Parts: sequence; structure tokens; C-alpha cells
Amino acid sequence: MSSEEDKITRISIEPEKQSLLDHHTEKHFTAGEIVRDIILGVSDGLTVPFALAAGLSGANASSSIVLTAGIAEVAAGAISMGLGGYLAAKSEADHYAREMKREQEEIVAVPETEAAEVAEILAQYGIEPHEYSPVVNALRKNPQAWLDFMMRFELGLEKPDPRRAFQSAFTIAIAYVLGGFVPLFPYMFIPQALDAVLASVVITLIALFIFGYGKGHFTGSRPIRSAFETAFIGAIASAAAFCLAKVVQH
Repeated sequence: MSSEEDKITRISIEPEKQSLLDHHTEKHFTAGEIVRDIILGVSDGLTVPFALAAGLSGANASSSIVLTAGIAEVAAGAISMGLGGYLAAKSEADHYAREMKREQEEIVAVPETEAAEVAEILAQYGIEPHEYSPVVNALRKNPQAWLDFMMRFELGLEKPDPRRAFQSAFTIAIAYVLGGFVPLFPYMFIPQALDAVLASVVITLIALFIFGYGKGHFTGSRPIRSAFETAFIGAIASAAAFCLAKVVQH
């Protein structure tokens, strides 16, 4: 039996309800993990090279030096951030696999206890014993569904996408590179770093503002507030780096 046929066998509802589902489409945002990776990569990519370029400009380095150091930082940062994303996603997948194995063993070793846990979970939703008993019995007849139920409702764990680790690493790294080249762009055309830093500040703050607005829109927070907060944090980081370089130089 194919996986699709198996799914149809396991999931059967009344025709009337199926008809309602077929004619109803819910618009939910389901790309949360990808957006989170993009936000992480772009925010660091805009802020860290921006602060580095401002600091080097404050130390009276030439645009070529700032650009060289900035590109090196973007490359190193993208690798580091991508690796961090990979390890985080891989750790999440490993944790899920360990917990699933443990839960599977418990279902076999202490089925009565696990069944009682199912009843307890359902009772927390206000379901009465005579209502949840058939559900508990139905799950006991389907070990895989029982396991999935325990993973989700007892442990609060969702099965991770097996491609998640590589996708996270790639997304964060690319987002970091794209964000990192924004503050470095003026240094490619303006030979004097002190002049280039002004253009870099304007371009990067605009980019941070737009990015912050988009972040607020996708995360459900107030876009305008998010835009100003993101731009403010970037401005503080670059100003601190610029001033520190001036202090150290003198």
C-alpha cells in the first residue's frame, strides 16, 4: 500500500465535513522557519559589516582597506552564521529522534501509563472521560498515530524537515551576504573612507528601516515600530564602532 493510500485509510471523515474542508481554504503563513533564518542573516549582515566599516573609517583607513576587510568579514560571517544555523537545526532533529525513540519504547513497555497520559492530555481540554475513552482506545490500536500524538501533545515537538539543516545554513548564509554588501557598496566607488561612510550610513539606515518594516509585517508586530527599532540598533552599533575607533586612534 502506498503512503498516500495509507494516509487515506487512516484519515477518514464524514462526506459532509470533507465537502466543507474541500471548499474552505485558510490563509495561514507557514514559512516561519525560512523567514526566521532570513531575518537572522539579514539583520546580522546589515549590522556587523556596517559597524566594522564605520569603525575602520573612524580610524582613517582608506576605502580599499575598509572594502577588503568588509568582504573578508562578510565571507567569514556567512560561513559562521550558516554553520550555526546548520548545527542548530541538526541538534533539533537529533533531539526529536532521541525523544521519539524513548517515547516509542515507553509505548511498548508501559502502554497503560502512556494511555493514561493521553487521557490526561485530553482532559486538560475539558473532554470528559466518556468522551475521550474511545479516542484513547483508537490510538492504542494505531501505534504510529499514538506515537505522533504523544510527540506533539505531550512533548510539544513537531517532526523537523530532514532537509531543514542544509536549508537553514544556506538561507542564513545567503541572507548574511546580501545584507553585508549593503553598507560596503559606497566604498566601491568613493575612495575617501570618511566620505564613503556617510553614504554607507544613509544607505544602510534606509535598508535597516525597510528590513525592520518587513520583519514587523511578517512576524505580526507593529511594522513602523519594528522599522525604527531596527534602524536605531544599527545606528547605535555603527556610531559606537566609529567613536571607539576615534578614541583608540588618539
